[in-house]
This record gives sequence, C-alpha cells and structure tokens, in this order.
Amino acid sequence: MAETPVDPVLRAESSSQRATFLELFLDLVFVFALTRVSQRLVEDFTTDQRILLSEAGQTLVLFLALWLIWASTAWVTSTLEPEAFAVQGVVVITVVCSMVVAVALPEGFGDRGLIFVVAYLAVQFGRIGFFLLATRGRIIAGDPAAPKRVLFWTALTAVPWLVGGLAGESVLRGVLWSVAVGVDYLGFTLGWPTPRLGRSQYGTQPFAGEHLAERYQQFLLIALGELILVTGITFSGGGGAFTPARTGALGLALLTTVLLWRIYFYRAGHVLPTAIIQARDPARLGLSAAYTHLIMIAGIVLTGVGYELTITHPFGHIVPAWLIAILGGPALFLAGRAGFEFQVFGRISWPRVAGVVLLGATAPTMGRLPLLAVAGTTAGILLGVAVSDLRRSRGRAPEQPAPPI
Repeated sequence: MAETPVDPVLRAESSSQRATFLELFLDLVFVFALTRVSQRLVEDFTTDQRILLSEAGQTLVLFLALWLIWASTAWVTSTLEPEAFAVQGVVVITVVCSMVVAVALPEGFGDRGLIFVVAYLAVQFGRIGFFLLATRGRIIAGDPAAPKRVLFWTALTAVPWLVGGLAGESVLRGVLWSVAVGVDYLGFTLGWPTPRLGRSQYGTQPFAGEHLAERYQQFLLIALGELILVTGITFSGGGGAFTPARTGALGLALLTTVLLWRIYFYRAGHVLPTAIIQARDPARLGLSAAYTHLIMIAGIVLTGVGYELTITHPFGHIVPAWLIAILGGPALFLAGRAGFEFQVFGRISWPRVAGVVLLGATAPTMGRLPLLAVAGTTAGILLGVAVSDLRRSRGRAPEQPAPPI
C-alpha cells in the first residue's frame, strides 16, 4: 500500500482500517433487508407446497441482488478512501436506494417488481454517476478505466433487469432476473472485462484487507442479529401464549444462534484479517471470502425461518418441505464454513463436513417427529461441532492462518 497515493481518492497507508460510522449506518438498512428476506421465505414455506421450489428460487434471486449491493460497497470502501467525499456519496446513495430495494423485496416478483429493479439499478448507475461527478471525471491511478468497465456491465445487465421488471409474468421475470444477477456476479468476480478496456486486475491498487475482513465479520453478526430479531418477534407477537413448547423452541433458537457464532469465530472467523494480510494474493482471498460468507449468511437466514416455523408450530403437523429450513439452514452454514476454513487455513474442516453429513442423514427420519424435536436434533449436531472445536484447541497453541491463495 502506497504511503502517499497518487490519487487522494485511493486509500493511504495511514487510513483507518475500522469501518466508518456511515458504513455502520448502511448495515442498519441491511438488518431490515434481511428481515424482508425472512418474511418472504416464511411465506414461501407456508403457501402452496407445489410451487415452493419456484417461490424459493425467486427469493434467492432477490437475496443475491441484495448481497451484491452490500459486497460491492464493502469492496469500494476497502480499495478507496472511505472518508473521501466521492466515496461517502457512493455509500449514501447505496443507503437510500437499498432501503427502497428492501421495502420492495417481499413483493419483488409481484406488484413491486418494477420498484425493486429501478431501485437496484439506481444503486448501480447512481454510484458510478456520483463518483464521476464528484471527482470531475478524474481517472483513478492504477486502474483508470474501472468506472467505465463497471458502467458497461451495468448497462449490459440493465436490459434483462428492466424487461423482467416490466414483464407481468413471474416465470419470464424469474428467468430474466436470474440471468441478470448471474452476469452481475460474473462481472464482479472477473473484474468487469470490457472490449478494448480489458479488465480490472484486483490487487493493483491499494487494498485494506483488514477493513474488508471486519466488514465480513460485521455482516455475519448482522445475520445472527436478524435471527434473534425474527425469532423474538415471532415468540412475543401474534398473541401466542408463553407455553413450555414455544419457550423451549425460543431457547433452542438462542442456543443455535450462540453455536453459529462460536463455530464461525473459532478460529477462522477470528483470524480472517491476519489471513488476508498474509495471503500471497490478498485481494483474491478477500474476493473469494465474499462467496463463502454469502453461503453462511444464507444458511443463517434459512435457520431463522426454520425457528419461526418451530416457534409457531412446536408440536404441529410437520410439512416435509419445512425440513429444508430447519435442517438445511444449519447444513448450508456448515458447508460455507467448511469452505471458509479452507480459505483461511488451507485444510478441510472435518467436524463441519461431518455436521453436514449428519444433518442430511437424519432428514429421512425426521418426517414424523414434531418440529421441536427436529430443532433439538439440529442444535445437538451443532453443539457436537462446537465441542469438537473446543477439544481440538485444548493443549495446543492457537492455529495460525495459512491461506492457500
């Protein structure tokens, strides 16, 4: 990292690695946004089960768009100076437009589809436009064509986004938006390769790895906070009685939240900043960590939906599809966490792999049990993973990161 960057918009070595208050303000919007994802998923699981796959797929598309907004913002504030006026304006635009995206999300494939897509595109075009205006078109040292590349890809995917938003038929909208979000992720991953402009080479400009790692940690805590929020609201709202069964379901939800926190932060989540700094290619590791965190956060949100169903129907008739949330959420988290472990330490986390296998193996036997028993089994498996971590750490020096990248 250069001591005195050529462009004041770029990060200097003296820049703080901590998240700014404006970035934390953005996170508050995404707390609300995740509750909208949970709301939509609960509706997916409690409506006609014959269309569950298509409904859940639609929710996934909306969630992926939401995560890309946050992840790309975290990348911007890790490569540019977050206190610079141009960058602060980018974050403010993201805050405002993301709030509209979140409000429209539950009906994103319904009456609010056009509102959702206009707000999403406003984030993409608005940020680039404001940045170019605030910097008076001044090129960025090290990657002068970056804004043009992003603008090209944004314009490219704006067509299927807008056509899908105008389409009244949800299947066509789903196809077009799936293609659009897939291309958006491809551009972000590859550095927006553009004819005659090439592509951005991640790592060729200042990069605050410690800052990016902290942002991932903070968003995962946001997801855990959302799990507590939605289960607490479900337990206390709706006129439900404080019965032993419902109270037990809430207790399991809190236990699961603690276990997910423990499993994440031991030990890879704790040393992620050091791992990125020590990596041979810090920018590549930071970018790849976005995808493992995406998987873990999706698992946490799905787990929260499972506990909403469990608190509401602790001894009710189980719908087989609900096992996708109650067992699949923790399994998805563990799968992402196993990949994250490899990114940080260059090895496979067998306890997490075993947890995924056990959750999958128990699924066929859970169909006749009450939801409370299924949730208890899931919590028990997560507890086993956490205990194995504790036993592994006894009598040993803390493992140091050894990223393979």
